[in-house]
Amino acid sequence: MNKIGFVISSLLVALAIASSMLFVVDQRQFGVVYQLGQIQKVITEPGLNFKMPPPFQNVSYIDKRLLTLESSDTEPMLTAEKQRVVIDWYVRWRISEPSAYIRNVGLDERAGAVQLNRVVRNSFQEEVNRRTVRELLSTRREQLMADVKRQVLAAVSGAEKPWGLDVVDVRITRVDYAETITKSVFDRMEAERKRVANELRSTGFAEGEKIRADADRQREVIIAEAFRNAQKVKGEGDAEAARAYSEAFGRDPAFAQFYRSLEAYRASFASKNDVLVVDPSSEFFKGLRGSAPAGR
Repeated sequence: MNKIGFVISSLLVALAIASSMLFVVDQRQFGVVYQLGQIQKVITEPGLNFKMPPPFQNVSYIDKRLLTLESSDTEPMLTAEKQRVVIDWYVRWRISEPSAYIRNVGLDERAGAVQLNRVVRNSFQEEVNRRTVRELLSTRREQLMADVKRQVLAAVSGAEKPWGLDVVDVRITRVDYAETITKSVFDRMEAERKRVANELRSTGFAEGEKIRADADRQREVIIAEAFRNAQKVKGEGDAEAARAYSEAFGRDPAFAQFYRSLEAYRASFASKNDVLVVDPSSEFFKGLRGSAPAGR
């Protein structure tokens, strides 16, 4: 049993040593082999590779893909006319020489991003100081990005300590005034819009009052004309009725008098509760007194 256990243990140790000597490099990475803290070789092609077991040799990986660095600093820059502007930008870069990159920049991509951010920021500051806001927004924007890229490439590929990286592109995504200036501009725009709105409201209110006054005047005129026409028609009707009554009553005066007496009686005895105290000999009952002889 002890012999079998020894064999199994030996196999496990051998497998562990063998696994520590094998490593795989992905197509997206560089494999850097260190020997006693020094770079022994750089694996640029993907696949299975061999090395000595730790602590004699160790391996680390660095990204070989195209990386993006975006601006994170919101500190304003001064233009040629001393205007404070904020520029947002991004840089596309990649590690091209892992050995030089590790020696002069750092062990991972983050170290390169930190130092590259500083260089790009300084280059933008220098180029913005030479240009006006108009040039930044339109006429010389492309030239600005080309000049910044040229300065950054010169800085990272210095003859003494090259960074081992390549800058593919530099782009500006936004150019805007500093927050204090933007707020002032927005406040002025808001005040101007409020002034225009108040002016429009005042003009509309005045026009509304004018329209309402004209409508009221037309209403009064129409009512007055309608009342005048109604009174005219009514007067003409009353005149025509009076003429007709006069013509009809003129043919028989006795009947006309009798008819008027009946109208007076009807008006006087309109309600059953009405009580009249009248002298029978009064002219009021003349029609009643005259009706008896007429019936004989």
